[in-house]
Amino acid sequence: MNSIHLNDDPYNLIITGVGGQGNVLASRIVGEMLSRRGFEVVIGETFGASQRGGSVMSHLRICSKAGHSPQIPKGRAHTVASMEPAETIRVLKDYGNSKVKVLVNQRPVQPVAVISGEQSYPDEERIRGLLADLSEQAWFIDATSEAMLLGNPIFSNVIMVGALSGIGELPLTTEDFEAIIRQRMPDNKVPLNLKAFDIGRTLLRDKLK
Repeated sequence: MNSIHLNDDPYNLIITGVGGQGNVLASRIVGEMLSRRGFEVVIGETFGASQRGGSVMSHLRICSKAGHSPQIPKGRAHTVASMEPAETIRVLKDYGNSKVKVLVNQRPVQPVAVISGEQSYPDEERIRGLLADLSEQAWFIDATSEAMLLGNPIFSNVIMVGALSGIGELPLTTEDFEAIIRQRMPDNKVPLNLKAFDIGRTLLRDKLK
């Protein structure tokens, strides 16, 4: 029996981004961390038109007992963690509400239509304004830049997991992260992943000061 109390049961978390950013792996890691704590975690995913560059969204429903659908009802997300700013807006339009908390990797990934000039991408001020209207609280971190300092932008997904743990809504601990990473990856990759996780926690902690 899990003695850790969730603020909401089920707790509805969405991890979103575009193909190639590693957000599906991030959702799996988060799910396994919470399962290790004794929670039932149901994950549902949707993919855009293309595997790389298309929208990718993972629904995680975290609860004390089984029986919930993997699809979060419209307007019922508690937290959205987004690897890409514009994707955050897309998700919040369907699943946001006045109490939702949002974590955003502020580095945009522009789609082909924007690069070709067919469409325009909203500027950062516009995105921040929209998120202020669509959420209770939003935190922006530059996970991509921090990941590049570690040698690979793919570490941004782990940095986001670390930042998500820092919000404090879910029991996501360094101990559980290390246990899951050691199961998933060779020993020589563990230290950098732990560093990325810690960077994310630190970035979010600095935002909360």
